[in-house]
Amino acid sequence: MIRALIAAPFLLLLVLFALSNTQPVRVGLWPTDLSLEWPLSMTVLVAMAAAFLVGALMVWVQLLAARRRTRRAEHAQRLLEAQVQELKARLNGPPLPPPE
Repeated sequence: MIRALIAAPFLLLLVLFALSNTQPVRVGLWPTDLSLEWPLSMTVLVAMAAAFLVGALMVWVQLLAARRRTRRAEHAQRLLEAQVQELKARLNGPPLPPPE
């Protein structure tokens, strides 16, 4: 419910932006002769969506690296805990013979 209350004004602004900017704009890709004529609102919204997706991809890649570091740290923690348990068992075991 809260998400809808937060998203509704933004969606309303998005619709108003799209309805207000209907002038056609020619968009071209520089090294080629490819060009499209789109409404200004669509051009801006597509550019914003592309930027959002690129940003999301960058965050996802960083998240994968963080998860990998977390798994390695958890593995090291398990090894160290096993070593601690082994050392505690040695302390509670029979006494060591005196050095010769």
